[in-house]
Amino acid sequence: MTPNDPTLIAIHRELHIPFDYATERKLPFYSQVALSELIVAQLDDAGRPLILTAPAAKALSAMRKAAGSAGVALLPFSGFRSYAYQKGLIERKLTQGLDIKTILSVLAAPGYSEHHTGEAIDITTIGCPPATEAFESTNAYSWLAKHARDFGFTESFPRNNPHKLVFEPWHWRFKAS
Repeated sequence: MTPNDPTLIAIHRELHIPFDYATERKLPFYSQVALSELIVAQLDDAGRPLILTAPAAKALSAMRKAAGSAGVALLPFSGFRSYAYQKGLIERKLTQGLDIKTILSVLAAPGYSEHHTGEAIDITTIGCPPATEAFESTNAYSWLAKHARDFGFTESFPRNNPHKLVFEPWHWRFKAS
């Protein structure tokens, strides 16, 4: 599915997102959740707000508490992202000299990121740099792999995922049942 929002179409043209991007990547379109449906779930270590839907925030809080009881620190570092924020992430990578094809293997195009739903979170743990495959070898990842489903979270981009995105052991999506 392609977006039919003129603003999003313009963003895709500006970033040179291929027209067949969603079809080729087998990615669904995600409408940006209404801001009225979002809350500040917590502040991250830098004092920035982690914004999620209320059900995702509640599930994350319960999951972090359970992990903490098991001696595991889950440190969320990214939640809701607007289309404009996603565009900015891509633009920063373009200014670093990366080409759009490479960028789209590590970031979803605006309109296709689960972060637009307010139900996706990126997680790290103490001593692990955010958004790295090193997270896979942590106790936090092992704990999530065993217990995240109990709280409604699933790993979105495992190795060899059909979306041709890099393995993202840090990225988890809440889905209300």
